[in-house]
Amino acid sequence: MPLVCLKDFEAHARERLSKSSWDFFEGVADEGITKDDNIAAFKKIRLRPRFLRDVSEVDTRTTVQGEEISAPICISPTAFHGIAWPDGEMSTARAAQAVGICYVTSTFSSCTLEDIVASAPKGLRWFQLYVQSDWQLNKQLIQRVESLGFKALVITVDAPIIGKRREDIRNQFNLKKRLLLPDLRSPTERNSTPCIQSSSINASLCWNNLSWFQSITQLPIILKGILTKEDAELAVKHNVHGIIVSNHGGRQLDEVPASIDALSEVVAAVKGKIEVYLDGGVRTGTDVLKALALGAKCIFLGRPILWGLAYKGEDGVEEVLNILKNEFHASMSLTGCRSVAEINRDLIQFSKL
Repeated sequence: MPLVCLKDFEAHARERLSKSSWDFFEGVADEGITKDDNIAAFKKIRLRPRFLRDVSEVDTRTTVQGEEISAPICISPTAFHGIAWPDGEMSTARAAQAVGICYVTSTFSSCTLEDIVASAPKGLRWFQLYVQSDWQLNKQLIQRVESLGFKALVITVDAPIIGKRREDIRNQFNLKKRLLLPDLRSPTERNSTPCIQSSSINASLCWNNLSWFQSITQLPIILKGILTKEDAELAVKHNVHGIIVSNHGGRQLDEVPASIDALSEVVAAVKGKIEVYLDGGVRTGTDVLKALALGAKCIFLGRPILWGLAYKGEDGVEEVLNILKNEFHASMSLTGCRSVAEINRDLIQFSKL
């Protein structure tokens, strides 16, 4: 039986992964209210289609930071793809390249950055940084990704500490015993056993540190994890190039707004000065359309990518992306949009339910 929607991949991934691996990928902070809200909030938005328009040709292409992508659907940074599939991030990168979209590679990847780039040399890639306490290590990582052809630096701002993920604690899930993390070794540790360094995330990171990053790289800087107009305004003030509206998939602080609910506030605050993207809760092509109607430049996809990876590696990820892309194309056609530029706030209304 063919898999026809993202939810089909979720069911297959759950069957294929061990309980502890599934719980790690699906893990949430505390009661998991925010994760559920991320998905449910989309269903409170209704579409207002326009008809009798020529939709014989519909163009899903757009750009992010000046680079063209085949559709406003990109891959969020998620950790340890090697848990889902032996080739890990290399398979994910190949799928992104094949579909023609952007893949944001996580600091906490199973594969080396060099292997990821070699597997998909023509792919559009950004690098997500968990800022480390060791500033020299941060500098080395940034210089390394710049030399490897990554096109943007995505700094995660919503994780000064790791949220309480109950299932990982219950499962006694220990990544150090399962994976090596080659990209976070300091020069003096290169010949020793690498280790997970999530405990070294810099909890003192603040707005004033952004100028340091800007002084050492020419890459555009994107902040991931912004949810309020106040922080959006500060992002503009500090000359960043973009914002990913995100609540970390509900894995950090529970009971914050759903990403789609926070989007309008952030979009209004930046006043068109920088690009705004959305991460969290997207499961259908109409979800993509709704996010763009509310001002997102594109959406980023997290867990569904891991479902596709667990199902069939590179081919599974490519299937997930193409299903969502085709659903988005259909949603554009059925609402009368011939190009991404025609998607606007008039296409949606909020349900009273």
